[in-house]
Amino acid sequence: MSAGTSGAKVLQEAPRVVISVGKKKTAVARAVLRPGIGRVRINGYPLELWPIEMARVKMSEPLVLAGDLAKKVDIDVNVSGGGYMGQATAVRIAIARGLVAFFQSQELKELYEKYDSYMLKGDPRRTEPKKPGIKHARSKRQKAYR
Repeated sequence: MSAGTSGAKVLQEAPRVVISVGKKKTAVARAVLRPGIGRVRINGYPLELWPIEMARVKMSEPLVLAGDLAKKVDIDVNVSGGGYMGQATAVRIAIARGLVAFFQSQELKELYEKYDSYMLKGDPRRTEPKKPGIKHARSKRQKAYR
């Protein structure tokens, strides 16, 4: 082995931190990934104790797909804004992006894209703004023909 190769190997094994961001509607999640034993905390709470089961399942999808790789990192996520499912989706995107960046794995990226393409790229849809003179974005007064 050459000296350059061993130096690169040491750099890869050095403890490092990856920060990733996920967004859904108005919810923003920031995930910090560090080498560890597989702890996942969302706003300080362990993922297993998250009260809403559907949201908990959605947030754990990238971890389940990653398998044993997820047990090599500790993930701390801060999420704010939006509702509980928007927050769950934002956390899911942040965790998936963070795992791909942390392990620099093309296989993991392809797995996520095959499972759900929105897991890495996010969902561009936003709520349409309300217009003046009407109650909602597209509501109109009822039309009478007689």
